[in-house]
Amino acid sequence: MITGPALWTLIVLLGIGTYLIRLSFLGLIGDRPMPPWVLRCLRFVPVAGIPAIAAPLVVWPDATGGAVDPARLIAAGVVVWIGLRTQSTLGAIAGGAVALYLGLAIF
Repeated sequence: MITGPALWTLIVLLGIGTYLIRLSFLGLIGDRPMPPWVLRCLRFVPVAGIPAIAAPLVVWPDATGGAVDPARLIAAGVVVWIGLRTQSTLGAIAGGAVALYLGLAIF
C-alpha cells in the first residue's frame, strides 16, 4: 500500500492526467456542434452508468463477503419498481432505503 508523499504525488499526477484527457477532448470539439447520432448516444450514458455502479453492490456486496443477499436483491427490485411506476428518482431511492432497512432487519 502506498502511503505518505508517494500517495499524494500519485493522486496529483492522476488528477492532472484526467484533466488533460478531458481538456483535449473538449478543446478539440468543444466549440463545434456534435452530430445528432453522438447526441443520441450521449443521452444513454447516465442510464447505463448508474446501474453499472450499483449492480456489483447488489449482486456481490462486500458486507456479506460477496455472497448474494436477499435483502439487497429485494431492495433493488423495490427501487426498480418504484422508479418505473412513479418516474421519481428520490422516491425510488427512499423506497429502496426503506426496503433495505426492513430487509436487513428481517433477514
